[in-house]
Amino acid sequence: MDIKQLMRSFPKSGRIEWIGIRTERGGLLKEVNEISATASNGLTDDHYKGKNKKRQVTLIQAEHIKAVADILGLESINPQELRRNIVISGANLLALKDLTFTLGTAKLKMTGYCHPCSRMEKNLGEGGYNAMRGHGGITAEILEDGIISIGDSLTVLQDQ
Repeated sequence: MDIKQLMRSFPKSGRIEWIGIRTERGGLLKEVNEISATASNGLTDDHYKGKNKKRQVTLIQAEHIKAVADILGLESINPQELRRNIVISGANLLALKDLTFTLGTAKLKMTGYCHPCSRMEKNLGEGGYNAMRGHGGITAEILEDGIISIGDSLTVLQDQ
């Protein structure tokens, strides 16, 4: 395979481990088992409501949460502290650049990187901001409505 083919080769699906929504600006994320995703309004009950379609959903890798915890000398980090909507295991989210994928029955497209904000210093303690740099996850736009549940797969669509 050439590099272009390799960049689109995802023989294994990722798995949704955690879902959270921000019901109010600046508030703690509320953990949910399932969420409705719509192209017009983003994630149901999330205060963001997809105002900027390119940032309707934020995703982070479970493996990166572990890396950040290790950098900070913590045993673990509660995903609520990271302010991302969905935690995925078993898939390199950064490899989704320019690709579309499914989460449950919803179809999404990666739109960019989700860089940490200054709140990481408060949420994670001293050094939290720099520990999150390069590990903040991605942003995505919802292309087709669907339901996203814990345990569902992240599957890259091959017909691109």
